[in-house]
Amino acid sequence: MSEVETLDSGFAVLNLPENLQAAIDDLGFTQPTPIQLDSIPHLLEGRDLLGEAQTGTGKTAAFGLPALAHIDLNIRQPQLMVLAPTRELAIQVAEALESFGKRMRGLRIATVYGGQSYGPQLAELERGPQVIVATPGRLMDHIRRGRIKFDALKTLVLDEADEMLNMGFLEDVEWIMGHVPDNTQMALFSATMPPAIKKITDRFLKDPAHIKIAPEERKKANIRQRAWEVRGINKLTALERLAETVEYDAMIVFVRTRNDTVELAERLESQGFKASALNGDMNQQMRERTVNQLKEGKINILVATDVVARGLDVPRISHVLNFDLPDDHESYVHRIGRTGRAGRSGEAILFVRPRERYLLRHYMRATGGDIEQMELPSPAELGAHRQIKCREELTKLVDNPNLEPMREMLNQMAEQSETSVLDLAAALLYKYQQRRPLQPKPDPERPRREGRSFDRNDRNDRRGGRGARFERNGQRGDRNGGRGRQGRRNDIDWTTYRLAVGRDHGVQVKDIVGAIANEASIDSGNIGAIRLFDGHSTVQLPSGMPKETFNQLSRARVRNKPMGISADKGPRPRARHHENRADA
Repeated sequence: MSEVETLDSGFAVLNLPENLQAAIDDLGFTQPTPIQLDSIPHLLEGRDLLGEAQTGTGKTAAFGLPALAHIDLNIRQPQLMVLAPTRELAIQVAEALESFGKRMRGLRIATVYGGQSYGPQLAELERGPQVIVATPGRLMDHIRRGRIKFDALKTLVLDEADEMLNMGFLEDVEWIMGHVPDNTQMALFSATMPPAIKKITDRFLKDPAHIKIAPEERKKANIRQRAWEVRGINKLTALERLAETVEYDAMIVFVRTRNDTVELAERLESQGFKASALNGDMNQQMRERTVNQLKEGKINILVATDVVARGLDVPRISHVLNFDLPDDHESYVHRIGRTGRAGRSGEAILFVRPRERYLLRHYMRATGGDIEQMELPSPAELGAHRQIKCREELTKLVDNPNLEPMREMLNQMAEQSETSVLDLAAALLYKYQQRRPLQPKPDPERPRREGRSFDRNDRNDRRGGRGARFERNGQRGDRNGGRGRQGRRNDIDWTTYRLAVGRDHGVQVKDIVGAIANEASIDSGNIGAIRLFDGHSTVQLPSGMPKETFNQLSRARVRNKPMGISADKGPRPRARHHENRADA
């Protein structure tokens, strides 16, 4: 069949069941994406599959449609299991599957993830769902307690598999896959193929079809990338200036820590912007409400961390602003992927400190695009922008019939005070602009460099010398153990906690990182130094941990043993080997 014939046939060429085809038509899908076109036939035949494609290419439909086609609605047991790295992605996948299966009468879908009370999840499981979308940690807990059985399981899908492994879930994933029936169809989807993916593929997938969507086959997202080098003014002032002058529909601002999301959102709100925070300290109901407010236009700026924003797909997001840069290019790709999806255009803006310039080279290689150097609007340009907005607001009121009493009152005031109407109008304008001056003060002197892009091979990227290769978050990691700053970031106040598991229990650093990230949604960038001892371990976490987060960690398990987190009261015995960092 020629490519023209395939495209003209749309989804009909895939021979999906009538109820699924009708749902696709209802959703307005007309043509399958390359990953869907190549994957669905193999999965419909029952073959295992390894799918390699970037985020935003339609992977959910690629595995969801054929898996739903295999569902027997008369059986009230799990027949499709989807593993996702984060609760946000799990919810998004579940919502997509619900939309695909809306004409499948009797279809029940349950979502299972950490950070939510067990009550609602138990209620969903008791209803006998045929589909479960889950994160690894909470799923393992339900399996151990006998609440989820795989007797009728037909298909197991690993979505965003590389991200799952990056978060330390390799052993959890292997444990789960080892508990499913041997005849279960396996599908693994990933943006990249690191060695750990190959290990899982070789062990669990049987003669899988390998579908790889090459870059030239993907529709490149139309995302403009621009970077401002931090100098002259601070990042908060720069953010406020851009939020005021850039034409955007909705914007996500990415920061490192949960506290940053709250502080930044509150600051923006105090300046009159419709902003809100999204972080792991919020319960799921609050997070869902915040996302809905973004979708409905009740808020225009969302300040978020990487983990909670992963998988977020809101059509009106036109801009992504990297207030703090991520340490790895994959996180950057996921961040800017929140805009420019499904053929839409978007813009990514980066705030880059001089010591972070080397990261830009990695970002450009990962995205295949250039990052332009940009300058902020000058105070004069900001003032001109405000004056135009002010004039537009005031001229809209001129024809208001309710202004006539105001005119009379103004004339009386002028006569009684022996002041001209013009002077009174100027005084009102002065009062109007006190919070946002129409003539802002000049910035500190700094050179302006226009019209330049950051070169992928810019020598400035290597200004840090050999040590720059080991820099994370602006600090040099302690790779030789025990000396220097121990790889700690200087923008976080750390508190050390003691864990009741250590080397004698077979625990490794990645196990601790995975348990903390899964149970408390703390990304690895916010996990400090981890030290392993014979009978216990210590870990540094940001100070001021909310009680709810601590309680979640108190219930966490590492290698099937209670984590047993408590405040570290030191001193400690000497570690057997060198200190490990969570992001090493």
